[in-house]
Amino acid sequence: MKRSSALLLAALAVLCTCGLATGEDSEELFMDFLQTLLVGSTEELYEGPLSKYNINADAKAAIAKLKSCVDGLQPVHKAELVKLLVQVLGSQDDA
Repeated sequence: MKRSSALLLAALAVLCTCGLATGEDSEELFMDFLQTLLVGSTEELYEGPLSKYNINADAKAAIAKLKSCVDGLQPVHKAELVKLLVQVLGSQDDA
């Protein structure tokens, strides 16, 4: 579990840094990344939220491992994460 948390924190740091460097809203970038990570494929990550970035081999390996961890969650846990993401996205729309 610690390894998965560390990977998620690393992904967050990279995405926020990339978003800030390109002037993109880092929160929006992270939410798109998280949504695709939860319900999409690795290819969709590269074609969607990460499409603007040159992803090196080590980063691709880390993303593949992170996606594997997410896909390995029990369905009930993954469903709860999706529900949480929907709540967060809904609260952003209300703001």
